[in-house]
Amino acid sequence: MENWNSANSFIFYGKSGEIASNRLSDQELAVLSLHLLQISLVYINTLMIQQVLSQPQWMKLMKEEDLRALSPLIWGHVNPYGTFRLDMNERLPIEVAA
Repeated sequence: MENWNSANSFIFYGKSGEIASNRLSDQELAVLSLHLLQISLVYINTLMIQQVLSQPQWMKLMKEEDLRALSPLIWGHVNPYGTFRLDMNERLPIEVAA
């Protein structure tokens, strides 16, 4: 749970992670946006972890304790600031499920 709250603080960085409005509709929009970011982060991370662990050389390095501690709730590779360049004609380099 603490890791989840840390991720929320990282993702929802505006106004120190606080909902800055008293209007219910603005609060609901902020929380729903945060949830969308959370599930997107976990989904992409899950796909990337699966891609790495599908390679036998990486899977052999994993011990039982490593697999137990594995979590898709990581964000060290995410840049919450700056410019984001999106090319809608290019896919993320994640394997397509067969």
